[in-house]
Amino acid sequence: MTFSLNRRTLIASVFAAATVFSPFAAQAQEPNPDTLRVALLPDENAATLIQNAQPLKEYLSKTLDKNVEIVVTTDYSSMIEAMRFGRIEIGYFGPFSYVLAKSKAPEIEAFAVGVDKGKPTYNSVLIATADGPVKSIADIKGKSFGFGDQASTSSHLAPRAHLVKNGLVGGTDYEAVHLGTHDAVARAVQAGQIPAGALSEPILRTLIERGTIDASKIVELDLTAPIPNYPIAMQGYLAPELKEKIRSAFLDLKDEEILASFRAEGFQPADDTSYDVLRETAQLLNLELAQMN
Repeated sequence: MTFSLNRRTLIASVFAAATVFSPFAAQAQEPNPDTLRVALLPDENAATLIQNAQPLKEYLSKTLDKNVEIVVTTDYSSMIEAMRFGRIEIGYFGPFSYVLAKSKAPEIEAFAVGVDKGKPTYNSVLIATADGPVKSIADIKGKSFGFGDQASTSSHLAPRAHLVKNGLVGGTDYEAVHLGTHDAVARAVQAGQIPAGALSEPILRTLIERGTIDASKIVELDLTAPIPNYPIAMQGYLAPELKEKIRSAFLDLKDEEILASFRAEGFQPADDTSYDVLRETAQLLNLELAQMN
């Protein structure tokens, strides 16, 4: 468990992993590799993500006629660096981690975005322990507040900005506690280990449906403004024919079991400009992308 103290500490913590070599080997930037490495954002338990991704692996292997390796990195920063240095070909990013990856590797291409409830957006939800000391956002002042990974959109960037808009600044008005993953935040709030926290609303929904979280033990305080949904990006150096096959494989995906693992009803073409709102949010929090490279 780490504590976010100020802007300098935040930036240093998020990007310290940039200097750590990825645990999986790099290979030459091959435009048409025999094996495609597909990285999934480590926003939940890695074993669960890999298990749930097996139907995706089989679908992509068959559709693309390639060997497919599912990769879950240790944290968001490791995934960003893996994309930057060509250690993965395809990445399912969180919105802000995609923005950071794009700032480091402008050649990567976001090509698909998940659609949920008919929209390519979702929300972050701020939650508190039922019968705990936090009954409203104002009650967060002077207490600890749980976030996920520091490069997470819906478990850090968006709710942190939401708290700023409500007059609460991390390190000054409350103590920010980073727990790494969305499910870790929900578990900690449910258990009363921290009085309040934030995570993706679709992930919370899934955790409640699985029985991982008991809805009666938490209360929802507020939702953030809509956030552009998780994009899928690929390396720009891949062969045009392969890129088109990858793009079609996701945009034409209809298998409900596979889509459920993405918490999506389907995919539509991605537009990089949709993520400008996150670049603006980073500026609101004084997180300059140029300093993050």
